[in-house]
Order: sequence, then C-alpha cells, then structure tokens
Amino acid sequence: MTWDLFVGDGEPRRSLPGREAWRRIPQPPPWRGQHNTDESPAFVLPDGLTVAVNAALHLRRPLLLTGAPGSGKSTFARLLARELELGPLLHWHITSKSTLTDALYQYDALGRLHAVQTRSDRRAALGGRPTDEDEADDVSDDVARYVTLGPLGTALASPRIRAILIDEIDKSDLDLPGDLLNVMENGHFTIPALERASGGPFRVRGADHDLYEVAADGTVNLRLEHFPVIVFTSNRERTFPAPFLRRCVRFEMPPVTEKTLSKIITRHLDGDTATTERETIAEFARRVQEGGQLAVNQLLEFVHLVSGADAGVRDELKKTLLQDLGDA
Repeated sequence: MTWDLFVGDGEPRRSLPGREAWRRIPQPPPWRGQHNTDESPAFVLPDGLTVAVNAALHLRRPLLLTGAPGSGKSTFARLLARELELGPLLHWHITSKSTLTDALYQYDALGRLHAVQTRSDRRAALGGRPTDEDEADDVSDDVARYVTLGPLGTALASPRIRAILIDEIDKSDLDLPGDLLNVMENGHFTIPALERASGGPFRVRGADHDLYEVAADGTVNLRLEHFPVIVFTSNRERTFPAPFLRRCVRFEMPPVTEKTLSKIITRHLDGDTATTERETIAEFARRVQEGGQLAVNQLLEFVHLVSGADAGVRDELKKTLLQDLGDA
C-alpha cells in the first residue's frame, strides 16, 4: 500500500500519462462495505447474546441492545437479519427530532399539490380541453403515489417477517419508545391521507422501494405471525421507563477484552496481524477497562494502516486514530 497519496505541495501526483492521481487511492477497508454485500458481517458474539436473541424471538419481543458506541450493535442486527433470511435490514436512525409518524409513513402533500396545479395550468392554456397527456396524468390524483411507508411502517405492512434496526433509541424524546411499542402491540396504524381518499385498497411504496398494500380505509394491519424482528440500540445516554423495559428483552454489551479484540482483528484482518499487534491490542483493552471512551473500529483502522508503516508514521497515526472519544 502506497502511504504518501498526499504530500501537501499542490503538485498533481499523476504517476503515469492518462492515470489520474485519485486512482491511487485504495479500496476502503473490508469491514466498511459489509452492509452493501450479501456476505455475513464479521462479528464476535459476546457470551449470553444468543440466549437473549432466542428469548426475544420466541417471545416476539424487541431486543434492546445497550452498549458503548462502536461496540458492534448495528453490525449484529445485520448478522441477525441475514442468518434468519429476513431480507434487507430495515434501518431507522433516531434523532432528537424523530417522530412516530417518521417511522410509519411520509406524505408528500406539496408534491401532490404541485402535480395537480401543473395539470390544471396546462389545461387552462389549452382552453380547458383535456389531452392524451392529461389522461396519462390522471394518476396525479392518486394520493397513494405521494405516500411512502417509513421503516417501521414497511415492517408492519410486509406480508412476511422483516427485521428492523431502530438505532440509538436513547436519543429520542421521552414518549417515542412507548409510542412505538404501542403501535406494534396494537398491530395497526392509519394513514390519514389515504383514509380521506377514494379508490382503495392502495399500493404504496415502502422504505425498501417495494410496493405494499394498504386497506381502503387507509389502515395498515399487521398479521401477528408477521410481527417483525426488532432490534433497538442504546448508547446509555438516558434511562427508559419501566413499561418500555418490561416489553423488551434486554442485553448489555460487555466491555471488550484483549481476547475479544484479538478475535475481532483476526476476523477482519488475519491472525498474524493480531499477533504482531498484541501490545497495541492489550493497551487498547486496558484503556477501555479504565473507563476510556473508545470504539473497536478505531483499533481496526489503526492496525489496518500501520502494517509495514515506519515508526514516525505509526506514532502520528496512534495520536490521530486512537484518541479518546470523550476528549473535546
């Protein structure tokens, strides 16, 4: 691997005629693109996690994974979806502004208004006479074209069991976790724009771009046997009320150990690298156990880059990549 892709003198780094300098930039590390492939993501299962997962599956309860950022919670959700053959993982990343409606559906009212206005203007320009183009545009009045199911709405509308990752639920407002579980347990929700429309049942686009059926009254009904496999993740940024916790199967991701880190390095890179970097791995594990805020991907990226690097580059990379996440 060529290290000095950039040196800072402003001179084009083209090495051969017709070969732009950017072509020297290497492919991303192997773990960076795992979510875009059909391969199982590399993940080292901590003790007890398989028991928690099987309990959640048998009880049809959501799994609440709690742990530090970078501990592999999201990667595990992809592994679970692949092993159970649940199709592409549906993913909803929570922010402080996320609402229950975001999870269920979006209605593009402005888009529909624009389409109707455009057609009206065209007819007015032709003296009110309809044209063949107008007939083709009659679908603009189909409200369902402007409704898209959100990740949870897609999972509930699916005619098969789907898996959904609801990521960083601890960033939500106080009521959202309970509201989500209420919808799941009630087994239905209504889309007001379709409830007011005529011509149902409707076909609407899902978060995965497939089409799903909505009843003529605008209601999405979940069949109990299709209750989705739900993984909530939390970075411990808040506590949750007891009613929410009792409806989840909970698992706390344990702090990484030197042994676990060696397994992770071996899984992603190779055993020789884990052996060569034993001291780095041990120091990283010690910092975590002493309360340092560090993510496993920091260690992976450092070890990936320092292979064969000289001492000066190694020291600079260590300062750059292995900084505590809690440092301002």
